[in-house]
Amino acid sequence: MTTATHLDSDSMPSWLTSIGAGAVLTRDIPGVGGVIKQHAQDFIVEEIPSYEPVGEGEHLYLLIEKHDLTTTQAVGIVARRFGVRRGAIGYAGMKDKRAITRQWLSVHLPGHDETTPTEVHDERLRTLKSDWHANKLRVGHLIGNKFIITIRDCDPARKEDAERTLASLCATGFANRAGEQRFGSTARNHLLGRAELLGDAQAILDLLLGPTGSATRGDERARECYANGDFEGALALFPRTARTERQALRQLIDGDDASRAADTIDMTQRRFWVTAFQSAIFNRVLDLRIKSDELATLREGDLAMKQRNGAVFTVNREVLVDPDTHDRLNNLKISPTGPVWGVKMTQASGLTGEIEQAALDEAGMTLDDIASFEQRTRQPIAGARKALRAPIDCSGGSPVVEAGTDEHGRFIRCTFGLPKGAFATEVMREIMDNPDDA
Repeated sequence: MTTATHLDSDSMPSWLTSIGAGAVLTRDIPGVGGVIKQHAQDFIVEEIPSYEPVGEGEHLYLLIEKHDLTTTQAVGIVARRFGVRRGAIGYAGMKDKRAITRQWLSVHLPGHDETTPTEVHDERLRTLKSDWHANKLRVGHLIGNKFIITIRDCDPARKEDAERTLASLCATGFANRAGEQRFGSTARNHLLGRAELLGDAQAILDLLLGPTGSATRGDERARECYANGDFEGALALFPRTARTERQALRQLIDGDDASRAADTIDMTQRRFWVTAFQSAIFNRVLDLRIKSDELATLREGDLAMKQRNGAVFTVNREVLVDPDTHDRLNNLKISPTGPVWGVKMTQASGLTGEIEQAALDEAGMTLDDIASFEQRTRQPIAGARKALRAPIDCSGGSPVVEAGTDEHGRFIRCTFGLPKGAFATEVMREIMDNPDDA
């Protein structure tokens, strides 16, 4: 069994250590510029569920509205309200923090009766609807999400350019890249995932708690304390919202070594880091595909995905020469896929397979390392294929663009739907990006 070398940051490829924005597809259309998420109400997300609760069962389904909260933080609030462990809470997908988001959560409450509470109210979270259902809500139990996103510091007269970009992406699909929020405010989640897979506890703590070099971060003084071995000083300076960081510091203060301190970190968080690492590899393969202008084409050895049901099939010579294949590509019915690496992931062959394997190798990772993580933690990392492009407005209707002025100033507002797992920030980057400023 081979094991990847534990690369230090100086020997890692730049695409892994410095997560970039990636190329846009609509460079022939001027971007409108501006900024998003200036106010929570500027980024509204509404989950489109796969099903509604039926009215009976052991799981209380809550449709919540939250603002300035991560889904993980919302889960903590709900768990405390009902006096259950976090594992009793289910959700279909993670939602943005700097936003107003509406999503379903489930709470396992066996033996409930008429005295059981059915609502949660917090300063930043409220219940919109509740009902009972038979099963726990699981990740992926949704059709997609509807977004209403407001761009500030822009010229409303540029509305037409936003409409042109959305129309172009509706016809071709957009790059199904994992957005910047997947990598966290320090842009290190993927590196934490790599350290987690390799079992490098010291690297986990250093990445989680160490300095970022950013003068604008509010927690940089705490991180400097950690780097100087002042764990108590770091604990005093990290905000209470930094739950993971504070937990690790408490263990270090109690005398635990790096391994024991890292092991106390919530497994849900650790798996999310692993997901971020998988996303970094996927993004790398996607960007290489864009550079070679092959995002909407297939080559022999590819694994393609059917948009309708997510089924994956091998692209051989017979498939390539079939005229129906090109029609389905042009109509966004099928798309090439990229790797979400795991031990059971179906691997592409030919040139595509070589590129995907090279990306994993450059990141200093092997499938044996992933298998070792599974054995060590008993957490399966099966892997999957993910479409390299995604359609806009899978929920029906047409994207809407509005422009005007409100109490916060001038704006352009975009409304559209996306399938589950797609990042709206990548669509907005296409709309806002200006090729002349690249």
